[in-house]
Amino acid sequence: MFIFNSSIGKKFIQAVSGAFLIVFLILHGVINFFSVIDSFTGKFGAVANDEAIFSKGDGLFKLGCDFMSTPVIDIMVPILALGFVVHICYGCWLTWQNIRARGGVKRYEVASKAAVDSWSAKNMLVLGIMILGFLGFHLTHFWAKMQLPEMFGIGNFENNPYLLLTTTFGHWWVVALYIVWFVAIWFHLVHGFWSMFQTVGWNGSTWFKRLKVIGVIVATLIVLLFVATAINAFVQANFIA
Repeated sequence: MFIFNSSIGKKFIQAVSGAFLIVFLILHGVINFFSVIDSFTGKFGAVANDEAIFSKGDGLFKLGCDFMSTPVIDIMVPILALGFVVHICYGCWLTWQNIRARGGVKRYEVASKAAVDSWSAKNMLVLGIMILGFLGFHLTHFWAKMQLPEMFGIGNFENNPYLLLTTTFGHWWVVALYIVWFVAIWFHLVHGFWSMFQTVGWNGSTWFKRLKVIGVIVATLIVLLFVATAINAFVQANFIA
């Protein structure tokens, strides 16, 4: 098929899978930021004694985590995993094809000025590998202790997501590592956002400049949501009784 055999088709698949992951990051970041809101409303750490979802005694972040435990989201998990696999595999394949077309790693035939002046555009593979490595680190802290026991019965289920936050981000060096990860995600998103629209044909001179600005704004907002969550959890773990 054309979409699987042509370079344009492969870039389109990369763009669609990337768009799907951006939507997930926005949802995930907003739910995480609920924990920061809970800190200002006195609800941080509020978890009902029962294990029922959407209990009245739960804080906003706990309610958000309950939403992520609903059957609809459980169905989306393997789809999300497939999206990651497709995005990673096609990203590696396209990078290899570009290297072959250029005649080597150091020989560049750049098609646009945006690719010339964008550091992230030249290092998407490195950023992707870095993000993937930290993703495994992240999954051991949260997904492996919440969704994994619920879905597959593996490990011990932790019903208190606030405890996972403070346990994970209670150490400054863990927060520092996560911030490095968030910065890598920012660079990856900044390039990936406008590149996604360029792939589907939104590459006019006027809108292309606007999309680059919008991409920076979207990437910054997403990363700030995660950074605020990590720093707030560190403060809660170390300075709030």
